[in-house]
Amino acid sequence: MSVPAVAVSAVDVVVIGGGISGLAAAHRLRARLGPDARITLVEQADRLGGKLRTVELAGTATDVGAEAFVLRNPAAVELVRELGLGDRLIHPRGASATVRAGGRTVPLPKRTFLGVPADPELVRPVLSAAAGERAAAEPTLPPLEIDDDVPVARVLTERFGPELVDNLVEPLLGGVYAGRADRLGLRATMPALVDALGPAGGSLTAAAARVLGTPASDRPVFGGLRGGMTVLVDELRRQARAEVRLGLPVRELRRGAVGWELEIGSPGGVEVLHADAVVLAVPPPAARRLLTGAVPAAAAAYAGIEVGSMAVLSMVLPIGVGLPDTSGVLLAVGQEHADGTPFTAKAFTHTSVKWGGDPVRLRASIGRFGETGLLRRDDADLLAAVRADLRELTGVAAAPVDWTVTRWGGGLPQYGVGHTAAVSAIERSVAEVPGLAVAGAALRGVGIPACVDGARAAADRVAGYLRAATEAR
Repeated sequence: MSVPAVAVSAVDVVVIGGGISGLAAAHRLRARLGPDARITLVEQADRLGGKLRTVELAGTATDVGAEAFVLRNPAAVELVRELGLGDRLIHPRGASATVRAGGRTVPLPKRTFLGVPADPELVRPVLSAAAGERAAAEPTLPPLEIDDDVPVARVLTERFGPELVDNLVEPLLGGVYAGRADRLGLRATMPALVDALGPAGGSLTAAAARVLGTPASDRPVFGGLRGGMTVLVDELRRQARAEVRLGLPVRELRRGAVGWELEIGSPGGVEVLHADAVVLAVPPPAARRLLTGAVPAAAAAYAGIEVGSMAVLSMVLPIGVGLPDTSGVLLAVGQEHADGTPFTAKAFTHTSVKWGGDPVRLRASIGRFGETGLLRRDDADLLAAVRADLRELTGVAAAPVDWTVTRWGGGLPQYGVGHTAAVSAIERSVAEVPGLAVAGAALRGVGIPACVDGARAAADRVAGYLRAATEAR
């Protein structure tokens, strides 16, 4: 949705961070402040996009970071259309996903909320008979009340048993957060489920059914972009019309006599930028460091948000190789090869089946929070291990004609127990500081739509402050 500009000329705004949150904030600032505002976007890497990255493999644009956005939150698709990219919008072809559990690959059960079943009968195929009976009994348990934040695994194991957590919840949460259910907080990762618990009478099964609503099988769940997410990155940059400064870390952020001062660059070439307002859209460790002096309470809250790492191995297979007619496979906890060795990948996406088109493409997701040893293996070793996984799961043994490993180190926020309280502390303390706003995946959602929502809110806060300050002069 477009926003009418407020004529606020001769103001300087700096956006720190060039991922989707920083880019969306810069774009919104341009819409709110008009053509005369000076917007500078500072990014320490040599490219924009953050976790949105598209590379060319065998002549084909290939997303090696986020490849899709959910449509339940319309923020991303609204932004795509606002940018004039509606003709680039694509949806998965409808192939079903699968899960590897108990040594078998079976269809991923329908109607679960991150693995919490709205209908326990639908999850029986991924559980043993005893575990299926336990899951089916959840609505008969005493009503659940959640006063304090608790780990996902603790609550769901108590209500459904460990098999459901290992076989469904862990692989689904791992795909979103690269985290583990025993460390992730229920309130932060499943807020809608917690909110629905009271109206649902204290049953998680009934709460999941309430959240999911009436089935709508013909409605797409995800969207992507023809040409890859770089299309979104490039168009945001173009329409924001910001001065982009790449390869320049922000060393210090401080309040000046008037507005803000930022030290950027390397120790031997520090430059000071002056700004009337700042939007901070960086991962927790950088946010903590930059806010230590300016907003110590926010810095302390950011320090409590851990970050994880993962890798994506993308490959193109020879013409004629056949992948299973599914969108991919998630791997439950503890799955092993026939010889007893563990799988390396936590999930495979059959990209060319999911989205359509040639050549034959797929990607493997590798690593969860804490698996530092796995992610230290070199690219060739990871390729060999992933090919062994693929051979075991699908029978496909062909060597790729092109491939790449993309490592996402330390940039995946973990929504642990107490995360919502930490975010509230950050937002409350930042709100007390004139001309400052924060955004990013560390706050209220890791997906593209949530990042867009947060970026727009941050930009609106800054624009409102600048308008009020201009009118008061």
